[in-house]
Amino acid sequence: MKKALFIMSVLFMTMSYGQEVKQIPQISVSGEGKIKVIPDEATIVVTVETKGNNVKDVKRQNDTKIEAVLKFIKKMNLATADFKTQRVALNPQYDYEKKKHNYNATQTIEIILRDLSVYDQLMEGLVDAGINRIDNVTFESSKLAQYQSEARKLAIKGAKLKAEDYVSVLGQKVGRAITIADNSQNYYPQPRYASMKLMESSDMNAPRETLAMGEINIIANVTVSFILE
Repeated sequence: MKKALFIMSVLFMTMSYGQEVKQIPQISVSGEGKIKVIPDEATIVVTVETKGNNVKDVKRQNDTKIEAVLKFIKKMNLATADFKTQRVALNPQYDYEKKKHNYNATQTIEIILRDLSVYDQLMEGLVDAGINRIDNVTFESSKLAQYQSEARKLAIKGAKLKAEDYVSVLGQKVGRAITIADNSQNYYPQPRYASMKLMESSDMNAPRETLAMGEINIIANVTVSFILE
């Protein structure tokens, strides 16, 4: 009996507490901050690929081309920390028609180019030195963290402005924020180029353009919940 009375007392107290809890008037809105930036550096991933039926010859040819590529990169006066070997592979490939093995050797180099004015010179020199595969070129900003911070601030301001627009017709005011969720993602534009060689121009002295860098859209997205006063 005492146990039953105790349980009923707990239930009564719980129900009473629940009835006293009041919903806090609030509004949840999203905000976006966008900053357009012209890229000032690029990360370039290139590969030397050689094939043949003699494994030693294939590897030797690949090493020779890579050596030439590295010498050219050093002539471009790039900092040692701005280029590195990313992958090295030597794989057998069986030809079922000819019933024999061929071999495929690849070495991939990642280059950070901090002066885009020499992009054409670098790419043409890499191809001449032995690069036969351009895997990826990503344009970036050296001040990315700064621009991301600015975009986040714009997103918060946008969210507050949106909330104020909604509640202005209700005779209420936007109070302090109680939750903030960051939904941001980064996007980097990819280059467009006609071929690995520089595009030919009818006027050899005229400047040639081999890619469209575009702009980096640095976007911050947030969801904010404000108390209504």
